[in-house]
This record gives sequence, structure tokens and C-alpha cells, in this order.
Amino acid sequence: MATAAPVEIAAMRRAIELAARGLGHTSPNPVVGCVVLDSEGRTAGEGWHRRAGGPHAEVYALRAAGERARGGTALVTLEPCNHTGRTGPCAQALIDAGVARVVYAVADPSPTATGGALTLAEAGIEVEGGLLADEAAAGNEAWLTSVLRGRPFVLWKYAATLDGRVAAADGTSRWISSPESRADVHRLRAAADAVIVGSGTARADDPQLGVRIAGLSDDEISRPLRVVVDSGASAVKAGARVLDGTAPTLIAVAEDADAAHLEGLAPIVRLPRAAEGRGLHIPALLQALHARDVRSVLLEGGPTLAGAFLAARAVDKVVGYLAPVLLGAGPAAVGDAGITTIAEALRLDVTETARLGPDLRITATPIRHSRPEEN
Repeated sequence: MATAAPVEIAAMRRAIELAARGLGHTSPNPVVGCVVLDSEGRTAGEGWHRRAGGPHAEVYALRAAGERARGGTALVTLEPCNHTGRTGPCAQALIDAGVARVVYAVADPSPTATGGALTLAEAGIEVEGGLLADEAAAGNEAWLTSVLRGRPFVLWKYAATLDGRVAAADGTSRWISSPESRADVHRLRAAADAVIVGSGTARADDPQLGVRIAGLSDDEISRPLRVVVDSGASAVKAGARVLDGTAPTLIAVAEDADAAHLEGLAPIVRLPRAAEGRGLHIPALLQALHARDVRSVLLEGGPTLAGAFLAARAVDKVVGYLAPVLLGAGPAAVGDAGITTIAEALRLDVTETARLGPDLRITATPIRHSRPEEN
């Protein structure tokens, strides 16, 4: 797009901040923020998409702006939708409000909602796209991944010692990471549609997988679906904390597993086993979750499940919490990922590092289609 005015750049950055407030509440819809400037370039209204089925960001911003929207500019993080679902088309709302210009960050790739920019242009509204597109796309990475790849976005989180151990040789692991890191994990859970653990974690830790965020009441916190990958239907028993009813739970078992004892305890999904015979077929698991409107997954499973996801090339982001601790023995952070030589290594691009108490948090994304370096 043409060089944007500083006031529009600032307004779009504000819209991106607003969009983030919807994380964990809008799925299967995207997070969207909108700022409306009046004809003099002053902020007239702001809004964000707060929950699925509720008004979109543009509607909230236009309501706040009122008549000041006429002749003004709307800055939106995602191309305004052009279809009628549970709410009306935002493109038409902008036309009815009399805005003169619409600037959006990311084009809408979903086949049902796309076309808003064209509708606006045909109504005589000046339209430009691409302002702060990378920043806006990063904030909507889960939804965009689900649309473009037809499966949920997967964030793998782990906590390890500086020498890469997730537990001691005797199996003890509480607590490797600091209270600050553990609080940050609850933030990740709150933003996800589902949290996944494997049978090993279910047996060893009996996790509850709840969300606790200081300063927020239970009503203000989203409750992601708790998913236990229990291929043989042997890890989850009656009385398990993951069955406490505080959030929905799904048990994924193999098609041939005897899961009669789970009937009535939690919903079950039966899936094919992986080709090598161990564990479940990861793409089938993700497809089953996508069909349940899960658009983002926080993978908290142990080394075996993490290795299976990596082997399936089904990890979109990694967040590692490294504690300044050395063990020298014990399970590594990741198990067999099907990588047998350094040339096959999955290379990562480190996008952020941060200190959380004594720990170091590293955020990285896989480099797709990477090739070994030539010497």
C-alpha cells in the first residue's frame, strides 16, 4: 500500500492491541480490532470482537463513533467481512456509517467472508490493505493457520533444565520452572481452544489443566477443552482431576482400544493409530479437533507426544521455559521425532527471548522447507 500517515499507523497499532483482548473468546472466529478516526484524524471510536456470535469489531467502533464516523477512516486488523452469519456484514455497516476510507491490515482468506474490500470500493469508499500486515497476522496466527491449513494452530510448550531435562532420573519434575513461568503458562492456556497432554503426563502428574490468572475472576477466564491422548485407554481413570467438570474434556483413544470404563466419564473420540503402530495418527487427531471448532492448541504433553507432533510436522510455534538448573540425567524435552541425522534437523527461528524470574523463555517458529547448509 501507499505510505500511510503517522496517525493511521498509530491507529492500526492500537487496533492490533484491541484485537488481542479477544484471544481465547472468539473461536472459531478471528480476533479483530478496529479504530475509527473522524474526518479530522481524531479517534472517534474503538472496538474489538469480544466473543463468537457477538458484534464484530467494526460494529463496536462505529457505535462508539456515532455521527463522527461519517467522512472518517476505519482502521481494521482484518479485511471487513462480506457475509451474513450470526451477525451482518461489516462491509455494509461501514458503508451505512458513511466512512470515506477503510484501511485493513490482512486480507480475509476465508471463502465465506472475503470480498469486503471489493464491496467497499464499489460503494465509492477508498480502500487500502496491508498496513502493519505482519503484526496483525502474528496476532491472528491461530485463526489464519486454521483457515489456510485446515487444522488447528499448534503451540508446543515445555519447561526444562538448562541441559534439556524435563524431569530427574527418578521421575520427579515439580518444580523445574519458576512461579513466574508457571503463571505465564496459564496465560497460554487461556488463549488456546484446547490443551493436549499424553498418557504419560496423565499417569505421572494427574493434571487438572485449569486456568488461573491473578486478578481475573472465573467468569473472566476462558476454559479450553482438555484433551488427553490415551491411545490404549489405560491412563485416565475415574476420579482423575481432568474429569473434575470445571472445563470440557475429550479423551482420544485408538479405534481398537477397550474404552468401556470411560463411558459416562467424558466424551471419547476414536482415531487410527500412527503408521508405526505407537500412539495415534496426529493429523487425524487435529482433524477431529478442527471439526469441533478448535482453532488453536496448546501442546503440553511429555517427550513422547511432543516427538510425535514434531515428526508429523504439526508444530507451528515453540515456547520453551529454560530454568538455570542442571540434572545430568532424566528424560529429554522431546522424544523420537523421526530425525536420524543432523541434515534432517528441524531448524527454528527465534522470535523472542524474555526473562521470567530466574528462567529464560524462548519463543521460536519452525523454518518451513529448510534445507541443510552446504559446506
